Amino acid sequence: MIEIVSSEWLEVFSFQFSAFSSRRSHLREQVGSGSIALMADASYDPRYLDGIELFNKCEFFEAHEVWEDLWKDIQGPDRRFYQGLIQVAVCLHHFGNGNIRGAKKLYFSSRGYLEAYGSKHLGLDIEKLLRQLQACCQAILDSKEEFPRIEIVPDLIPEIHLEE
Repeated sequence: MIEIVSSEWLEVFSFQFSAFSSRRSHLREQVGSGSIALMADASYDPRYLDGIELFNKCEFFEAHEVWEDLWKDIQGPDRRFYQGLIQVAVCLHHFGNGNIRGAKKLYFSSRGYLEAYGSKHLGLDIEKLLRQLQACCQAILDSKEEFPRIEIVPDLIPEIHLEE
């Protein structure tokens, strides 16, 4: 019989999921419902703000979905900015689920999209977000293994706070 999931892998995944869930619960208490919208300029698309709120709750897949909906409707210079945010969210989603290769690939592509916008765009401090993302993903970037087992460190997960 082929063992699809080893008990060792399951133990690592359970630890990662537990730490990730703990961080998500803590952030839910801190962020609260609708707090991003209260702090941000009314000229922002509500989907941008909703995505940020979901991102800060570590609901990366959901943030990606909301931003992707916005990205599909946008034409012009902001389109690639949203694509970069989508890829940051998916990078962290993959990392939290143990897909290290996918996370590493999206780390680099998200940087490529966002760096083109300079230090700030649509109220977001891009340089700060990319520094936080790098700190969170540093173990991935340093690894030379083909299939590394690296756990996401909940305290290093980036957060997005718009500047007024």
